[in-house]
Amino acid sequence: MSQSASIPSTNTNVAPPPFSALSSIHASLLEAKAKKGLTFEGIGKAIDKDEVWVASAFYGQAKFSAEELQKLAEVLDLPHAELTAGLGDHWFPYRGLGSAVPTDPVVYRLYEGIMVYGHPIKALINEKFGDGIMSMIDCYVKVDKKPDPKGDRVVLTFDGKFLPYAQW
Repeated sequence: MSQSASIPSTNTNVAPPPFSALSSIHASLLEAKAKKGLTFEGIGKAIDKDEVWVASAFYGQAKFSAEELQKLAEVLDLPHAELTAGLGDHWFPYRGLGSAVPTDPVVYRLYEGIMVYGHPIKALINEKFGDGIMSMIDCYVKVDKKPDPKGDRVVLTFDGKFLPYAQW
């Protein structure tokens, strides 16, 4: 077990990276972990999950089940209602960190489309399929031209296999 600690910050209103990009509920998980001097391995043993999976979930990259949230509340001495309110059935992870803005105009417009419509598309995929991704390995992409009186339109189709996230 590690020595008790806290998330470092020189400003009480702004946490340092990578914590500044986290939601408040994820920051509170890390703060409770630090205050109790726990490791991801120790938490993983307590909730019957691998340490890498636990670390991923603490950074918002994986989803706890209702049972895991109950165990986590006990391990971290956090209110179960708070964890459920922040990370319950309604919440789905947003996976991936960082960004590199493309400079090619066509690629940038595709990036812009994902920036504008990415969250809504992700929400619809989660609602219709559950917690998972659309494969870009098992995916067919089609580009079509559609005539329009205001100017020809580009039609992009991404036909990818749904892959649910595994838990271990």
